[in-house]
Amino acid sequence: MASSGSPAPCGCLCRSPASLAWLGTTLLLLADWVLLRAVLPRIASLLVPAALPLLRVWVVGLGRWAGLWLGARGVLRATVGTKSESGGVQGWMAALEPLAAALGLALPGLASFRELGSWGVPRDADSTRLLHWGGRLDAFVLSYAAALPAATLWHKLRSLWVHGGHGDSGDPVRRLLGCLGSEIRRLPLVLGLLILSCLGEMAIPFFTGRLTDWILQDGTATAFTRNITLMSVLTIASAVLEFVGDGVYNGTMGRVHSRLQAHVFQAVLRQETEFFQQNQTGAITSRVTEDTSTLSESLSEKLNLLLWYLVRGLCLLGLMLWGSLSLTLVTLVALPLLFLLPKKLGKRYKVLAAQVQESLAKSSQVAIEVLSAMPTVRSFANEEGEAQKFRQKQQEMKTLNQKEALAYAVDLWTTSISGMLLKVGILYTGGQLVTSGAVSSGSLVSFVLYQIQFTTAVQVLLSTYPSVQKAVGSSDKIFEYLDRIPCCPASGVLTPSNLEGLVEFQDVSFAYPNRPDVLVLQGLTFTLRPGEVTALVGPNGSGKSTVAALLQNLYQPAGGKLLLDGKPLPQYEHRYLHRQVAAVGQEPQLFGRSFRENIAYGLIQEPSTEEITAAAMESGAHSFISELPQGYNTEAGEAGSQLSGGQRQAVALARALIRKPRVLILDDATSALDANSQLRVEQLLYESPERGCRSVLLITQHLSLVERADHILFMEGGTICEEGNHQQLMRQRGRYWTMVQVPGGVAAPE
Repeated sequence: MASSGSPAPCGCLCRSPASLAWLGTTLLLLADWVLLRAVLPRIASLLVPAALPLLRVWVVGLGRWAGLWLGARGVLRATVGTKSESGGVQGWMAALEPLAAALGLALPGLASFRELGSWGVPRDADSTRLLHWGGRLDAFVLSYAAALPAATLWHKLRSLWVHGGHGDSGDPVRRLLGCLGSEIRRLPLVLGLLILSCLGEMAIPFFTGRLTDWILQDGTATAFTRNITLMSVLTIASAVLEFVGDGVYNGTMGRVHSRLQAHVFQAVLRQETEFFQQNQTGAITSRVTEDTSTLSESLSEKLNLLLWYLVRGLCLLGLMLWGSLSLTLVTLVALPLLFLLPKKLGKRYKVLAAQVQESLAKSSQVAIEVLSAMPTVRSFANEEGEAQKFRQKQQEMKTLNQKEALAYAVDLWTTSISGMLLKVGILYTGGQLVTSGAVSSGSLVSFVLYQIQFTTAVQVLLSTYPSVQKAVGSSDKIFEYLDRIPCCPASGVLTPSNLEGLVEFQDVSFAYPNRPDVLVLQGLTFTLRPGEVTALVGPNGSGKSTVAALLQNLYQPAGGKLLLDGKPLPQYEHRYLHRQVAAVGQEPQLFGRSFRENIAYGLIQEPSTEEITAAAMESGAHSFISELPQGYNTEAGEAGSQLSGGQRQAVALARALIRKPRVLILDDATSALDANSQLRVEQLLYESPERGCRSVLLITQHLSLVERADHILFMEGGTICEEGNHQQLMRQRGRYWTMVQVPGGVAAPE
């Protein structure tokens, strides 16, 4: 609100930027009517000889353009500070400059078409006076009727490319074209083929009009045959060019689809661990697969239709202008009815389409979550509950689909009615022109056929554009993934040839991103030394698994330092670090691939069969893998579903051992192993010849493994409460001693 001391008029204008904009536009319109319409023709008559009437029209048109452009710039400058207060006003005011261009060039352009259309035709000396109709009231109104649709179309197309334009889809559309990469070089070829094909397709209405005149004039059979032959040749050539253009375009879009999906998936894989905890797997999968497929479908099909009918419409418009200026003006005057109203309805359709996509992602997430946890669902007898939940999501999506279908139907119905009204107007006006002798019957037939095709092209454009908008809406999340910068530090460059494996936690503190106020680790300080096994024990929730996650560089400490051979973990190259630091969890994740691929997973150089077998023998996995019909080439099943928990742990342990890591993390990795396999792991930790080459962090609930550890750390509340070997801690009779006395031994990790 303006201060009480400010002048009233100024305060009024400041409070009403829309009033200022409307006032400036009204003054500009009055100036065009009172000054430019009357003064410019007189000035042009003084500057340009009467023998050059067309030049006079162009002088007047260019002068009008310059005057209106300067006035539009002045109005825009006067309201430039009101954008934040009146975004809608700024939107339509941005069309003033293209409107000035359209108003200035409309009459000169029409006059030029008239001159070209009558080239070589004898005319009386007075016929050139028709070129000077710019000062008449009907011509003034018609110029606005023709210029408004042209300016609106130009402004809308421009908003798709200019950053920060009124069209909110501008940046995504440019990004979509950017996805073409090197394939964009094929677009000029496709566009050229489209233009030639469209021009060839115009042969049928053109020769139909000529044949109509020939029949009425009792023409010869030779002319008839010649016209039919030429029309057939052009039509066949048009079909061939269209086929080639579609082939090149669809092949290009197929490659773009594969590239886009690969880029999105790669961008997702780069994200930090918190990203996958904050976003559900089903939602991410939906973006990578369904949204990219929808986007690619729109690029390959809808955008193809959009380009085809846009080029076709422009070619038809040119031929219509050539055939009859009056009938073309009738068509242009009807364009706002064909364009503006469906545009408003299309906004509602776009919003509903985005809501349907979101609802589909949520519904898919419910199904994925339930199907991946069927044993739990069945264990709690909640099949009906999950089915009810899925039906509820489907019902929500059904309601949205009905609304979307209704919006689409209303949009299509409005466009159809507008097209029919336009056809009636064309036939009425054309009949009067034929009666007066202004055009021939054949020219009217050709124009009607052109106009029908032009109306169809406009209808297809209006019905296809919302689909492209829908793809643009679904691309927002895709580009959000592509543009998202991971919160984790970038991969370092350290790849030392000799790594000892000395790990130091120096006053490390940590809190999970979703609970930043709850410190899981507080001032944690300890060291893992090469050749030693350090056991980490403590009650559930004490932070043991968090220590393992930090050591794998899955998270970054909130405070303190985590060093490997004296260097912070992020300074090491990503692949190198995870070759040297290997971890096995309580519930390891296997992939639906062969055992050979699972064990060699992530290695740059494919290991030999002997190396894979040796790692499996160390972990105890060789015994059951060798009994399978296809041995190491046997599929492990989705997520290792064909294996028991102990077998999965054995395969995961082999996957870690084949890397010959300098730091080995066992996070309750032996909980499901049988007695023989546990004994094998115990020998691996304490009796293996490679023991002296690696540091081991052992988190386990088996007391037999902990007793032999070189160093035992007892954690509680995110801090180290006690440390020492088994004998020392038992003599202290502290918390470790109390935990050992409890049936079941050492507590499991959280």
